[in-house]
Amino acid sequence: MHRTYTQDLSALLPGQSGAEGTTRRMALKAALGVGYAAAAAPVMAQTAIRTPADGLTVGEVMIDVAGFSMPAYRAAPAGRTGLPVVLVLSEIFGVHEYIADTARRFARAGYLAIAPELFIRQGDPQSYGEMARLIAEVISKVPDAQVMSDLDATVRWAGANGGDVSKLAVTGFCWGGRQTWLYAAHNPQVKAGVAWYGRLVGQTSDLNPRHPVDIAGALKAPVLGLYGAADTGIPLDTVEAMKKALATGSPAAKQSSFVVYPDAPHAFHADYRPTFRAEPARDGWNRALAWFARHGVA
Repeated sequence: MHRTYTQDLSALLPGQSGAEGTTRRMALKAALGVGYAAAAAPVMAQTAIRTPADGLTVGEVMIDVAGFSMPAYRAAPAGRTGLPVVLVLSEIFGVHEYIADTARRFARAGYLAIAPELFIRQGDPQSYGEMARLIAEVISKVPDAQVMSDLDATVRWAGANGGDVSKLAVTGFCWGGRQTWLYAAHNPQVKAGVAWYGRLVGQTSDLNPRHPVDIAGALKAPVLGLYGAADTGIPLDTVEAMKKALATGSPAAKQSSFVVYPDAPHAFHADYRPTFRAEPARDGWNRALAWFARHGVA
């Protein structure tokens, strides 16, 4: 059942709380056969993009992270190996249908695309009905170090399952956009990154010891930042601060670039939300593919 997504997420699924919510989500997963419940995602009352899976190998895989089994959604051209790899990092809502569809779009462009469930140890974002609780009880408890380790394990899985990790890219949206910058500084295997409206500055903590502006000069891969001038959560002065930090950094930092869309709000690529803006989303997607190709990930 598709419901309007607002600050109150309780309408996503009837009765989705506690054990009942877990049972409901698992039943939906089983019914779909791919491990991701479109009906459980935060969906707007509008038509989202739907990318067909014919000719692709898609679905849930399990990735070993030091003995912990982390689920991920994988999409790739069927029957092919030696594929360039792109990690797809989700928003705070986890790997719901929009993220799975984005992975399929990359697969149709010739990539092995993998979207790992990076919140799974802390909780299931799709089981929450209230934004504030989701952030407080799940998102705020995810350590950056855990994310980096999970992504490293995802890269290893890709290399053992049809991917060419010498052609490795990372992209992410909102929360995942911030992690894109961090991972481009963490893993020297990464050849290119594309960060969609990821936060650049913030208060530090034990779980989040550094933010993108703090690691900008140490990037090991060039990152393309796609941001909206009408994003009320990411002031343009933070973009300018990031540009200055990049300008005096590593060669990869100096190759990094920004595109700021004049009238675009936050989440302008999220086609299931009212923030979606078709032209910036289309332009950003084309720029992302061109950026990967330019830096040898194609």
